[in-house]
Amino acid sequence: MTGRGMAFLAAGGSAALLAAAHIFEAFGWEPCAMCLWQRWPHWAAIGAGGLALLIPLSIAALLGAIASATTAGIAVYHTGVERKWWDGPASCTTPGDALTGLSGADLLSVDGPALVLCDQFTPFLLGLSMANWNALISLGLFAIWSVALGKGRG
Repeated sequence: MTGRGMAFLAAGGSAALLAAAHIFEAFGWEPCAMCLWQRWPHWAAIGAGGLALLIPLSIAALLGAIASATTAGIAVYHTGVERKWWDGPASCTTPGDALTGLSGADLLSVDGPALVLCDQFTPFLLGLSMANWNALISLGLFAIWSVALGKGRG
């Protein structure tokens, strides 16, 4: 496969991941803040795939590789937060006693949108969460971008 073909394959992989995320969201699988953070680099990778038509492949592939590595890094960080390996951002995680002092009415309130916490592990497929899968797939996309980069330099 040509270098540009590899770039389009990797960009298509990011597009497929974003499409899947939006489909699951439409079916009620609400994303947390860190899940949303992981989407931005995928958009950048799709843009890099489009740029591969306009600029030298080596530059587009480098941008795509950086985008894929970034989303993989965020996903690995999110994985650690979900599995309690390290603390996550205070904006979307909660200490273990955060519900202390809340009444049943407080817990059942439907006022406003529900907050989806980033530190809640929710198995999705084969015992892995969506963040776990994004990390693994994004690392694969990084490898594809890297091959495209090598072909663009050669």
